[in-house]
Amino acid sequence: MADDAMAAFRELLQTVRRLRGPDGCPWDREQTPATLRPFLLEEAFEVADAAERQDWMHLRDELGDLLLHVLMLSVIAEESGEFTAADVMQGINGKLVRRHPHVFRPGVGEHMSPGQVEQQWETIKSREREGKGFFGAIPAILPALQCAWRIQQRAADVGFDWPDFTGAWDKLLEEMEEFREAMDGGDPEGTRRELGDILFSIVNVSRLVGIEPELELRTANRRFVERFERMRTILADDGVELGKATLDLMERAWQSAK
Repeated sequence: MADDAMAAFRELLQTVRRLRGPDGCPWDREQTPATLRPFLLEEAFEVADAAERQDWMHLRDELGDLLLHVLMLSVIAEESGEFTAADVMQGINGKLVRRHPHVFRPGVGEHMSPGQVEQQWETIKSREREGKGFFGAIPAILPALQCAWRIQQRAADVGFDWPDFTGAWDKLLEEMEEFREAMDGGDPEGTRRELGDILFSIVNVSRLVGIEPELELRTANRRFVERFERMRTILADDGVELGKATLDLMERAWQSAK
C-alpha cells in the first residue's frame, strides 16, 4: 500500500509539472500563488464539509483536489528556486516529530491525555514561533468565528480564561445590554462594536461548553436552507409562488416544514 501511494504521488507530481511545462496547459502555466488562493480556500472548505458529513467518496475526491493545489503551489515554488515538494514533506515530517516527543522520544509523557497532548503541541509551536507575537500562529484569514475560537484557546492556554461558562454567559448578557443601549442611543459605531463583542462572547460561551461555533453555524445554515426549501415546496403545492406569498402564508408553511 505504501509503495502504491508513493508511486501515485510521483505520478501526480509529474502530471502537475507537465501542466506547468512549456508544452503544458496555458491556464495552469499562468497561475501564481495569488491567483490560486481563492481556489485553494474553496477546496479546503469542501474537504471540511465532506469530512463533517462523513461522505467518504466525496471526501476522497475533495482531498485529491486539495492535494492538487498543494502540489501546484509546490511546483511554482520549485520553478522559482524557493523550495520543492520534497522540502514540503520533509518540513511537515520534521514538525510532527518535534511536536510529538511523547511518541518519538522514549520516556517522555507516554501516558498523556489528548488535552495534555494538545497543550504540549501549542507550547512547542509557540516556542518555535517566538518573535511573531503571542497570537502569531493563528492565520488571520481564518473564518472569523474560527479565528475567535483559536484566539480564545490560545489565551486560555496561559490561564487567561473564565473558570467555567457562567462567567462567559454573564459577559454575553452584559454585551447584549450594551448593544441595546448603543442602538437606543443612535450610536452606529458603538452598535457595530457591541455586536462584534456579542459575537466574540458567543464564541467564548460555545468554547467553554465544548461546542465549536463554526461547525454549529454551518449546520444551522444547512438546516435553514433545507427547511426553507420544504416551505417553498409546500407553497408551490398550494399554487402559491414564493415571491407572492404573504408573510402569514409563509409562516404557516414554515411551521409545516418542521
